[in-house]
Amino acid sequence: MKVGVLGAGTMGNGIAHVFALYKHEITLVDINDKILNNALRNINKNLTRQYKKNLIDENTLQSTLNNIEVSTDINSFKLCDLVVEVIKEDLDLKKAIFKKLDTICSQKTILASNTSSISINSLAGCTKRPEKVIGMHFMNPVPVMKLIEIIKGDKTSEDTTNIIIKLSQDLNKIPICCNDSPGFVSNRILMPMINEAALCFEEGVASAEAIDSIMKLGMGHPMGPLRLADLIGIDVCVMILQVLYDGFKDKKYKPSNILINLMGSNKLGKKTGEGFYKY
Repeated sequence: MKVGVLGAGTMGNGIAHVFALYKHEITLVDINDKILNNALRNINKNLTRQYKKNLIDENTLQSTLNNIEVSTDINSFKLCDLVVEVIKEDLDLKKAIFKKLDTICSQKTILASNTSSISINSLAGCTKRPEKVIGMHFMNPVPVMKLIEIIKGDKTSEDTTNIIIKLSQDLNKIPICCNDSPGFVSNRILMPMINEAALCFEEGVASAEAIDSIMKLGMGHPMGPLRLADLIGIDVCVMILQVLYDGFKDKKYKPSNILINLMGSNKLGKKTGEGFYKY
């Protein structure tokens, strides 16, 4: 299958990596060569890690890289069977992208979004193919995490859903379906937990280390909620909570002051070197 991936950041290059590993022809598109070259370096680094762990052989490493083409031209998606959008969580920007993809791609092309919270129905409504629009929410890090949250819009066809389920399984992932709703399942549950952990820290209930240790040791979480917030990005957490707050009009989803203040101070977590922790 010819697969287009729009957005070559952490999630985008991870998605390209996995599709290419399973012998799909990938076109990875972003706005400039610097971003694309950095994506290729990350893919190479992650493939090398898999090779050193004896998860893949040298031929597989090289063939995976050979399966990826990069471009700064969105029109490169013209012949793709599937395009996965992986840009920032901005509704207006995503809607504009889906409208453009609808004019570029063949009518047979499935348009998927890796959005973690934004309505699939709102994106499908910008196209003339709502039956071929679906959510494919991969988890970070993409080459490691098994889940793909499949989000069906009101008009997503059964045929489209079945194709994406089968494709996800062929990537050695576990697809689990849900219906379109703010935050879907994963972030509707996860983000309020992160927000509550942030409130505990803000109110001086415990240190960040103590909060995370209690959740790890007591609840069996592999990573504490504040460390996870730093990994996801404080700005992304605030954005998703805002989508939930706007969608449900329920104050339990309102982003805590500390999350908003950290974002305002550009303390976004691991990517900026500081959030709840220093890196």
